[in-house]
Amino acid sequence: MTDRADLLQSISETVADYREGEIARPTPAHVDRWVRQFPTDVHLPLLGELNHVLKHTYITRRAMTNAIEAILDERLRLWEGASLLTIQQHGESQADLLRLFGDENLQDDSWDVLVENVGTTGRYIYLDDVLFSGNRIGTDLGAWIRAEAPPTAEVHIVVYAAHTLGEWQCKERLKNAAADAGKHIGFWVWKAVSIENRKKYRDSSELLWPTEIPEDPAVQAYVALPHKFPFELRKSGGPLGPFSSEAGRQLLERELLGAGVKIRAMHANPKDFMRPMGFSQYGLGFGSLLVTYRNCPNNAPLALWWGLGGWYPLFPRKTHGQEIDTDDLLPF
Repeated sequence: MTDRADLLQSISETVADYREGEIARPTPAHVDRWVRQFPTDVHLPLLGELNHVLKHTYITRRAMTNAIEAILDERLRLWEGASLLTIQQHGESQADLLRLFGDENLQDDSWDVLVENVGTTGRYIYLDDVLFSGNRIGTDLGAWIRAEAPPTAEVHIVVYAAHTLGEWQCKERLKNAAADAGKHIGFWVWKAVSIENRKKYRDSSELLWPTEIPEDPAVQAYVALPHKFPFELRKSGGPLGPFSSEAGRQLLERELLGAGVKIRAMHANPKDFMRPMGFSQYGLGFGSLLVTYRNCPNNAPLALWWGLGGWYPLFPRKTHGQEIDTDDLLPF
């Protein structure tokens, strides 16, 4: 697909249920307004690659519920006697998913087993959409461990997708919290999709992780700034993941990185975690391309969701009553 009008239409259709009922439905004109913020000569290839990627990384309402329902159905015996934890302190993803499943989708034994149990087995389920850094889940469950968790328990975290670094850090954090509280609690993460994002395995990463730093003075200046965790380049030739080709991936990395640096420059004193490729303490930013029907994570490139300082977002982001929401930052 190489026609601009076709690409604009295709992208708007792919993300048609983004924040449905909260904001206007995405249209080709909306996508066009966003892409016009980039250099004219990259409009068509940028739209082409984004169109390809979003068909793999945009999670519709139906895809989300089908995937989590499949996890529950596959391990129904494990869930028998388990209780749902409704303890999310910030955000609405957990409450939205519980309403969604309870009202419309999981009208079967697996859901009834969960919602009717009163928590006598010591087995608990924490439901959420995506585990990025794991900080939000760690904060919620950490507070529960200290205040309400029984002396012995097992906690099953059920998500659509989990990033490997965040999953490891989250489980380590929770194990330490349980040990500090003198409780014996086991933790498991069940997901439909696992996304590699550990620095050690960056060459196999499926996130935005550039292979070179563009010869853009603003980007060069940003990379030259002192960082606690400096960026290390990815070697090309690894798994393509959601990308159409290595060339397409590098174009997306280059353009979103440059736009992110431009967005940071719109602010006099941007926070360190406000990185071009998404909120993070590491490198150029988190680099996630996952966007769900309910929101765009701040771990995604700024160019996709930032809506302040004159930048027009492709995915207007809903925050939790804050101008800048830091709940998804890496905890360590």
